[in-house]
Amino acid sequence: MYYETLLKNLMYICVMYSSELIKGTLKTIILNLLKEQGRMYGYEITSKVKEMTDSKILITEGALYPTLHALEKNGELETEKEYIGKRVRKYYTLTKQGKETAQERVNEFADFMNTMKYLLDLEPKMGNA
Repeated sequence: MYYETLLKNLMYICVMYSSELIKGTLKTIILNLLKEQGRMYGYEITSKVKEMTDSKILITEGALYPTLHALEKNGELETEKEYIGKRVRKYYTLTKQGKETAQERVNEFADFMNTMKYLLDLEPKMGNA
């Protein structure tokens, strides 16, 4: 029972990575994915991340939709509703600002990764043979 409750309360369920590692990168993941894929709907985003990471990162609806709404509120996403039978599907696309933000976040994350590699001594330092 405790384990089930814990799982329900987790925003992210990750096979290999802690939620702390993923939590700070969700906006970057979504922005970059939309930059590459164009227009996507929520379930499609979660499925694509799962597929691309070989199920190492699984994003729940409880994490995805608040993030999408925040990005929309910030002017980085725009939405379009499409009716499929009786169901409504909401598609997300990047605005011009969203495309700029996506690139900025990817660049920032790449620099952060290089800094962490150096701090954690995960790669040889230049000049040391």
